Amino acid sequence: MKPTHLIFDFGGVVFQWNPVRLIARVLPERANTPEAADHWKDRFFQGYTGDWGAFDGGHATAVETAQRIAARTGLTLSEVQAVLDAVPDALAPVPEMVALLRRLRVAGHKLYYLSNMPAPYAEHLRRTHDFLLGFEDGIFSSEVRLQKPDPAIYALALKRFEITPRDSLFIDDHLANIEASNRFGLPALLFTDPQRLERDLASRGVRC
Repeated sequence: MKPTHLIFDFGGVVFQWNPVRLIARVLPERANTPEAADHWKDRFFQGYTGDWGAFDGGHATAVETAQRIAARTGLTLSEVQAVLDAVPDALAPVPEMVALLRRLRVAGHKLYYLSNMPAPYAEHLRRTHDFLLGFEDGIFSSEVRLQKPDPAIYALALKRFEITPRDSLFIDDHLANIEASNRFGLPALLFTDPQRLERDLASRGVRC
């Protein structure tokens, strides 16, 4: 059956997200080589587990997260805060994706989002980007205290959106989330770039 309900991840799909570039820009003295930037990205975000995972999941505030990252990494609190403060600007919409989402809506598809996102940034995105009104509904991890790739968040999404896996498709840029979604029974597609996504959707009979 052709998918009519399309569920999108946000960071790295609908919105730009390049944590290495973010670290290099905000902490140039620490991240003064590509290798150093990659090192500090890993230390800071921990693959979106640990301290950042707690922030993503709504289990820690921004203040608590900053204190924990500083204590763990040896970065100063002001350095950590500078990175946290820079995240909203780093989450800029991808113009090609915004255009694709509009075309999908015009073609009759229902759009939803399922995003691991700390509460302050979720609030920022809703407040700042009117095109999000084109989504039927959505879930931010921090607001439900569940995170991808936990299968419970996929179950919650289907229940809340009142949709079924047989006519739905989940789109994410992290392979672990895609694999978890497929294991759960929700068909999923790995995102690499907007042009490839449009071709992949067409191959599944999704008109854009």
